[in-house]
Amino acid sequence: MEKQNLPNATTSLVLGILSLVTCICYGIIGLPLGIIAFILGNKATNLYKQNPEEYNSVGNATAGKITGLIGIILNTIFILVMVWFFYKIGLDALQDPILLEQRVNEIFGQ
Repeated sequence: MEKQNLPNATTSLVLGILSLVTCICYGIIGLPLGIIAFILGNKATNLYKQNPEEYNSVGNATAGKITGLIGIILNTIFILVMVWFFYKIGLDALQDPILLEQRVNEIFGQ
């Protein structure tokens, strides 16, 4: 009997990679992608563990779990840094470039 591909293993890998890419661009989008990638990768890995003789390699599912987890961590850090930055700068400074420059210089000691 020919072995089947694990369902959602490739999807998990693609979503994990997209989570990493969107972390660099915009953290909010990457967080749900990373969570979904981790969940799908975990389900595929568990399915493989139940019947390893029925399915091909578990590599894509494992890579999807890992990239999803890294994406979750990096996106969470990015979001926390952005919240801290906006808290320190203040929303009023976002409208005034001179005030924004002054507050950034205060934060970074320049």
